[in-house]
Amino acid sequence: MPNVTKAIAALVLAAGLGAQEPARPVYGAWGLNLAGMDATVKPGDDFFRFANGRWLDANPIPGDKTGSTLRLQMTERTEGRLHELLERAATAAPATLAGKAGAFYAAFMDENRVERLGAKPLAPDLKRVRLAKDRSSLAALMGHGVLGFESALFQIVLDVDLKQPDRYAAYLSQGGLGLPDRDYYLKEGFAPARTAYRAYVARLLTLVGWPEAETRAAEVVAFETELAKVSWSKVEQRDPIAMYHLMTPAELRKLTPGFGWRGYLAASGLAKVPRVIVCEASAFPRLASVYAATPVPVLQAWQAFHLADNAAPYLSRPFADAHFELHDRTLSGQKEPRARWKRAVTAVAGDDFTVSGRFGGFGTLGFGVGQLYTARYFGPEAKAKIEALVLDLKSAFHARLEKLDWMGPETRQEALRKLDTYTIKVGYPDHPRDYSALALRADDLVGDVRRAAAADWAFYAGRLPGPVDRTSWDMTPQTNDAYNGYLRDIVFPAGILQAPMFDPQADPAINYGAIGGVIGHELTHGFDDQGRKFDSTGALRDWWTPADAAQFEARASQLSAQYSAFEPLPGVHVNGSLTLGENIADLGGLTMALEAYHTFLHGRPAPVLEGLTGDQRVFLGWAQAWCGKVTDDYLKNQVTTDPHSPRRFRVLGPTRNLDAWYEVFGVQPGDKMYLAPAQRVRIW
Repeated sequence: MPNVTKAIAALVLAAGLGAQEPARPVYGAWGLNLAGMDATVKPGDDFFRFANGRWLDANPIPGDKTGSTLRLQMTERTEGRLHELLERAATAAPATLAGKAGAFYAAFMDENRVERLGAKPLAPDLKRVRLAKDRSSLAALMGHGVLGFESALFQIVLDVDLKQPDRYAAYLSQGGLGLPDRDYYLKEGFAPARTAYRAYVARLLTLVGWPEAETRAAEVVAFETELAKVSWSKVEQRDPIAMYHLMTPAELRKLTPGFGWRGYLAASGLAKVPRVIVCEASAFPRLASVYAATPVPVLQAWQAFHLADNAAPYLSRPFADAHFELHDRTLSGQKEPRARWKRAVTAVAGDDFTVSGRFGGFGTLGFGVGQLYTARYFGPEAKAKIEALVLDLKSAFHARLEKLDWMGPETRQEALRKLDTYTIKVGYPDHPRDYSALALRADDLVGDVRRAAAADWAFYAGRLPGPVDRTSWDMTPQTNDAYNGYLRDIVFPAGILQAPMFDPQADPAINYGAIGGVIGHELTHGFDDQGRKFDSTGALRDWWTPADAAQFEARASQLSAQYSAFEPLPGVHVNGSLTLGENIADLGGLTMALEAYHTFLHGRPAPVLEGLTGDQRVFLGWAQAWCGKVTDDYLKNQVTTDPHSPRRFRVLGPTRNLDAWYEVFGVQPGDKMYLAPAQRVRIW
C-alpha cells in the first residue's frame, strides 16, 4: 500500500484551486481537493478530518449561513444561476412562464412597496380569525391553510396510497406546533428556545395589533406545550405501518369528536373525499381533547400568530427581522439575514430549492423555475453519465443480493424483483408542469404566494383518486438533493449533479464515491428499516420470512447502537433510532459504490493518481462530498429533528464498517476508528 499520509502531505503543499479550463474538473487536476486534506491526521483516527481538515480550518461559517459546506457551495452556485435567470425574467412577456416568474421575483424585490404595506396584506385573514367565534369555524380556517397562511392542528398531505399504490390518498397527521419538534417544549435543554419563542409570539401578535399580546403569547405557548405532550415522537413517526390507518370521514369524526372535520375538509376542497389515511391515530383524540379544552380566544390568538409567522418572510422589515431572530439566529445559529435577492430567489424557486411537502412547495413557482433552469444549465452529457452510473450501481446491488449470506431464497427472490422495478429519473421531469392558468403580479407579493400555493394544491388535488402518475417528481429540478420515492423511483435532480457530488470531467473513482454513493444510498432506502416494508408493487406489505427479518433487525440494531455512541457536541448524541434508515442507506450506498467501481473497471487495474489508488479515491470522493461544518444551534436542531446524521458521521459511520477501507488505508488496532471484524455491521 502506498504511504498515503506522506504522499498527501507532499501534494497538499503544492495543490490549489485556481481557475480551471472549462473542460477540467472543478477540483484539482482530476476531481479531488488535495489542498483541503489534512495529512497530519491518520485516516484510521479521523477519516473525515483526514479528507477535509484543511478545508474546514480555512472556511469559517458565513454570517448569513448556518453552515459552511461544499453542498452549500453547490446550492450557492445554483442560487446565482437562478438569480441571473430571474433578473432577466423580470423583463419577459407577462403571459410567458419566464414573465410570471419574473413578476413574482420583482414583487419580492420591490422593498419600498412591501415596507409601505406593513401588515395590511394580512388584514382579510385576521378579520376571518376574529369572526371565527367557535371551534368549528376555526377548524374551517385550518383547512384553508393549504391555500393560504393559516396553520392547522392536523396537517393534510396528498400522496400515493401506501397500500394501494395505483391510487392517491389524503393523509392527515399531527400539527399545531411552532417550534421544530415536541422536544423543544418538553426537554430542559431547550428552555432558552422556549423563552425566545414566547417573546416572538408576543412580538408578532403586537405587530398585527392583536389585543393583550403578552398574555395571549403565554397562553399560546401553553396550548402548544399541551399539544406537544400528546404528540408522537420523530422516532415513532418513522414506522409506516404504525402511521397508516384508513378511515372514512365518519370514522374520523368518531375518532376525534368535537373537531369540525366537515368544515376543515370542505375548506381544503376535499369535502367529497371518501376516505383518508390517519397517521398518528392514537394522538388524534388527545390533540382534539386539548383543542376542545382550550378557550376560543386562545385558539384565535394562536391562529393569528401563525398567520403572521407563516407570512413574515413576505411582509415588512419588523416581521421579517423578528422571523429571522427566532428561526434563523436562535434556533439555527445564523448570525445575519441573507441578502434580499437571495430571499427572493427562495420565495420564487423554493426553500433551498426543494419542495416542501408532497403537494408542492408552499407559495412557490418551483417546478416552473426548474423548467427555465434545466433548459440552460443541464446538458445531455451529464444525463448520459449519470444513467450509466445508475446501471452500474443497480448491477452491483443485484449481485450482492444474489450472494447475501444471511438472506433466504424466498425473501431474496422478492428483493430482486423489487430492485428490478425501480425506475431512474435524472435532471428534470419528462412532462413539464402547466402554469398557463396562473396569474402572478409584480405589485402583489403576498397575493402571488397565495396564488402559487393554490395552483400547487389544485394540481395535486386534481389527481385524486388516481391513477397514479409514475412520471411525477417530488423535487424540483434545481434541488440539491435526491430521493427514493413511493413510486419505486430514484430521482436525481439537476441541482445535485454538480461537483463535488458529480463532475463529468472528474476521475471516475471520485464520481463513483460521491454521486455513486448517493445513488447506492437511494437504492438502499428501498431496503432500509422502513423501506423494506414495501413490496415490489410499492404496497405496504410484509414479504420477509421471520428468520430473515430477525437477521436484518439484529444487524440494524447493532448499527443503531454504533451511531447512538457518536457525540457531535458534549452531552449531545446522535439518535441512532431516528437516523437508522439514513445510516443503513449510507452504509449500503458506499458499499455499492465501491463494488460498482470495480465493475466499471472490467478487470483492468485502476490507475494510481498522485499516489492514491482507485479504491482510496472512491472513499475520498465520498468523504469530500460531505465536507463541511454547521453551527452548534443548527446541530442541536438536527440531532433532534433530522433523520440524517451530521455529515461528519456520514463519513465515519459507514467507512469503519467496510473491510476494504481498513485494507486500502492500512487502518490497524489502536487507531481511533478501528472496529474489530466481528463488530463491523454488514447488511447489504
